[in-house]
Amino acid sequence: MTDPVFFRPVRGIALQEVAALAGVPLPEGVDPSRIILGVAPLESAGPDELSYMDNARYVAQLGATRAGVVLVADRYAPRVGAGSVAIVCKDPHRAYARVLAELFPDAMRPGSFFGASGVAPGAIVHPDARIEQGAVIDPGAVIGAGAEVGRGTVIGATSVVGPGVRIGRDCSIAPGVVLQHALLGNRVIIHPGARVGQDGFGFAMGGSHLKLPQIGRVIIQDDVEIGANTTVDRGATRDTMIGEGTKIDNLVQIAHNVVIGRHCVIVSQVGIAGSSTIEDYVVIGGQVGVIGHVRVGAGSQIAATSNVNSDVPPGSIWGGTPARPVKEWFREIAALKKLASRDRNK
Repeated sequence: MTDPVFFRPVRGIALQEVAALAGVPLPEGVDPSRIILGVAPLESAGPDELSYMDNARYVAQLGATRAGVVLVADRYAPRVGAGSVAIVCKDPHRAYARVLAELFPDAMRPGSFFGASGVAPGAIVHPDARIEQGAVIDPGAVIGAGAEVGRGTVIGATSVVGPGVRIGRDCSIAPGVVLQHALLGNRVIIHPGARVGQDGFGFAMGGSHLKLPQIGRVIIQDDVEIGANTTVDRGATRDTMIGEGTKIDNLVQIAHNVVIGRHCVIVSQVGIAGSSTIEDYVVIGGQVGVIGHVRVGAGSQIAATSNVNSDVPPGSIWGGTPARPVKEWFREIAALKKLASRDRNK
C-alpha cells in the first residue's frame, strides 16, 4: 500500500487517460470520466483504486478483487470480478508503470530533501564551479572547482561532485553520492551511496605490487540509472563507459575500462572485471561474475549466479559456472541428477 506520508498521488486520473496510457480503447459502456485516486494490489484495492494482473499465480485474487479498475492481459480478462472494469492490454505491467508515473511523479527519482531551489545554506560550491539556473544543491553537498551542474539537476545532501565533473540537465544525484573524474549526460539518476570515478584496481604484480595510476574517466550517457552503493571505477588509460538507457541495480561493481552498451539491465551484486565489453541490450542476472577482457554480445542474457569466463555470442542465453549455452547447461544438470540418483539406488 502507499503511505500518504511518503507517497501521495498528485491528482486523480480519469479512465480515459488510463486507457490512453495503456494504448487501448475503453470497454463499451464505461464512463470515461470516472476518476481513479490511487493504486493497490489486487487483494487490497478498493473501488477508487487501480490494480494490474499478468501472472497466473494471482488468478484467485483477480476474481475476488474489489479494485475499481484492473489492467489485465486478454487471457485473464474473463476472470476479472463483476465489480471491476477490465482494461485489456498487451502488457499490463508496462501500462501500470505508465499510470504510476502519472500519479506518483515524485517516486520516479530521488528529489531534494530540503525542498528549496538554488544553492541551499550549508552547501559548499567552489567559486569556479558553474551551476545553471534551476539546479538544486542541497545542504552539505560539495561542488568542486570547475565542476558543472545543469539546469533541473538535483544534488542531494552530503553528495560530492569532484573538480571538473560535468553533470547534464534534469539529473538526480541522491544523498551520499561521490562523483569524480566523470562526465554525465542528461536525465541520469544515481541512487544513495553510489561511487563513480574512483581509481580502478590496477597493479603491476610482483614481489611488491606496484600501483598503476588510473588516468581515464567515466562517461555516463543519457537516461542511465545507477543503484544504491554501486561502484563504477574510472578507466586506466581508456574511459569506462555506460551507454544510454542502461539500468544498473544496487551493489554492482563495474571495473576500469569496462564498456557497457545501450539499454542494458544489470541486476544486483554483479561484478564486471576490467576491460570487458557488454554490448547493447544485454541482461545480466543477479550475482553474475564477468572476468576481464571478455565480450558479451548484443541482446544476450546471462542467468543469475553464473560466471562468464569467455566471449558470449550475440543473442545468446547462457548460464552456469563456467557459463555456457543454457540448453547445454540444463542437459548437464539433468545428467548429473541421473548419475546421483543411480548412485543412491545402488
